[in-house]
Order: sequence, then C-alpha cells, then structure tokens
Amino acid sequence: MKVELIVVGKTTDKLLSKAIEDYTGRISHYMHFSITVIPELKNTKSLTEEQQKEKEGQLILKAIQPSDTLVLLDEHGKEFRSIELASWLEKKKSTSRKLVLLIGGPYGFSPEVYARGNEKLSLSKLTFSHQMIRLIITEQLYRACTIIKGEPYHHE
Repeated sequence: MKVELIVVGKTTDKLLSKAIEDYTGRISHYMHFSITVIPELKNTKSLTEEQQKEKEGQLILKAIQPSDTLVLLDEHGKEFRSIELASWLEKKKSTSRKLVLLIGGPYGFSPEVYARGNEKLSLSKLTFSHQMIRLIITEQLYRACTIIKGEPYHHE
C-alpha cells in the first residue's frame, strides 16, 4: 500500500521541516510514503473564507485519484490511541491500494472535499497549527509502523 500525505502550503518552520524529513525517511523503510504540497493560494485578501476553501478544494481534488482512500485530518474525526492507529493502518493495507491523508488549509475543507472523503481522523482534541500537525502525523505513522513490526520504539 502507498501512503501519501497531502498538505496545503509549504512547511516554513525549518525545525519542523527537518523533523518531518527525518520521519519521512524512517517511514520509507516500512512502506511507500510521500508528501505532496498543494501550493498556497496567492492574493487571498480579496477572497472570503468560503472562496478560499473552494479554490483549495479544487486543487486538492485534482491531486486525488478516484481509487484513493481519502482520510481527512479533521477535528471532528475519529481519535485513536497509537496502538489503535497501527491496527487501523494495518487494516487499510488489505482494503486500499493508496491511502491519502489530507491536511487542509487554514479554514478547513470545502464541502466537495468533505463529500469526497472516505473518513475523518482527529489527532487530538487540542488545537495545533497546520505545520505542527504535519510533524505529529508523520511521527505517528512511523510509530504505527514500528508497532506493526513489533519493534521497541513504542512503549506501553
């Protein structure tokens, strides 16, 4: 199974970028993993939040194939403990050829993206910046891989 993380806008924090790159490299020892960056919209001051979500949504939907399993990282999604996330990921391997995890822009997702999503996943009830979530999901994917393989990275 291939796993792709799609994000809106570049990660601008150098420390976060370095940590994300580290976990991306670690994950690639276990499965095919990639990160796709949807460019941030330009001249957004003249756009409403809804217009911005709509335009980002169009770009996101162009990056996704009809056969992809799309999981929206969303505050209203299902929450897992790390071991549960590993189990969920393991199940996805048998039902999905490509799993796409999506982190939206600052205002969330357009109705079209919500309609296309297969499920929603929440990483916490706390609020994090979109850039921090990128690091958190890559670390948790790496942790899930090590749990699946029975390696000692995760401790109960």
